[in-house]
Amino acid sequence: MSEADTSPPRSRRALWTLCVWAVVYVLDQVTKVLAVAHLTEGRPQPFVGELLQFHLIRNPGAAFSFATGFTWVFTLLAAVVVVVVVRMSRKLRSLPWALAFGFLLAGATGNLTDRLLREPGFARGHVVDFLQLPRWPIFNVADASICVAAVLIAVLAVRGVGLDGRREVRGARSGAESA
Repeated sequence: MSEADTSPPRSRRALWTLCVWAVVYVLDQVTKVLAVAHLTEGRPQPFVGELLQFHLIRNPGAAFSFATGFTWVFTLLAAVVVVVVVRMSRKLRSLPWALAFGFLLAGATGNLTDRLLREPGFARGHVVDFLQLPRWPIFNVADASICVAAVLIAVLAVRGVGLDGRREVRGARSGAESA
């Protein structure tokens, strides 16, 4: 019996993706509402000393405020990511991949919501960022979720775990080659 045969049913994996998405998406949106309501833009407030500060900014670009004049491109790209992840997650046979897709979907939809609904307007909205670590750009829960997804995806890829849950055997020879 393979790993894929012992994995949870497809519907349960989709449920895990949905649960991770829902929890992280709600956390992202609630923290952004609280940040906008209680923080002054551009004015850092220590939270855990110098380790973690709240520092509200509105980011019109991508990560690290890259390409600030192309907000509509990032809006379109995020929408494509959401569609692709939703379509692919219906076919998953791997619980770890389902979790990774949940984090990726939450991050993409969290920032997409900002781009669609926040000022200065539809598909041009600025993303609310408010968390700052030392020597690191200001980010939000959605950004952190995308990073968690990237790490999970990298680990799964390095370990050779496919979307179907099976592990790819690297460097193995077939019986004919080894004889």
